[in-house]
Amino acid sequence: MTSARPSRNGTGSASSSGSSKIPADRALWLRGVGWIRRNLPRREQFEKNRWLRPVAHRVLAPALWRFTRRSVPRGVALGMATGILAPVAQIVLSAFLALPFRANIPTAALTTFITNPFTTPAIWLLAYWLGGWVLHFDAAVPGHPISAKVGAHMGWLHWLLAEAGPATIVGLILLAAIGAVIGHVAATIGWRLWIARKWRRRHHGKS
Repeated sequence: MTSARPSRNGTGSASSSGSSKIPADRALWLRGVGWIRRNLPRREQFEKNRWLRPVAHRVLAPALWRFTRRSVPRGVALGMATGILAPVAQIVLSAFLALPFRANIPTAALTTFITNPFTTPAIWLLAYWLGGWVLHFDAAVPGHPISAKVGAHMGWLHWLLAEAGPATIVGLILLAAIGAVIGHVAATIGWRLWIARKWRRRHHGKS
């Protein structure tokens, strides 16, 4: 007859869940890292892109592919903006805009995946609600500056956003700006935490 081994906390269920949590978290982390590695753009892909051939020599500059504490947050912010505002060619557009902003191209291209068939409906619905809320207050301002501005550029925005209404247009612009700021701050904090973790591991001889 065998007896159950007592757990440290006196309850077997708690110890088993605690022991299984670490492998589950690690497996989730590894899946996330694997997805990033599979979808991270390669320089060869940009080199073969026919839309980028006129500026390929600049897009492939090593400085735009280095992961630094400044270029990565800029890449995340740029990817958030282009991912939300551009309905097509988001990766190509992010590569173009990475030149003047000196952003990391792989990070910018990868962040554009924030919009996908699963998230786009929710983003557009939120943009419509946010834009309607802003335009409601704009109606109380003499001259309706936001509405007038949108109306003046309705032809370009009509083509860009496939007949989206003024509220959705304003909402998308606001979401892109908010997402870029949040993405930049989150990437900056994440970079610092990652560097601090590397230094701690190196200090304890676990590098």
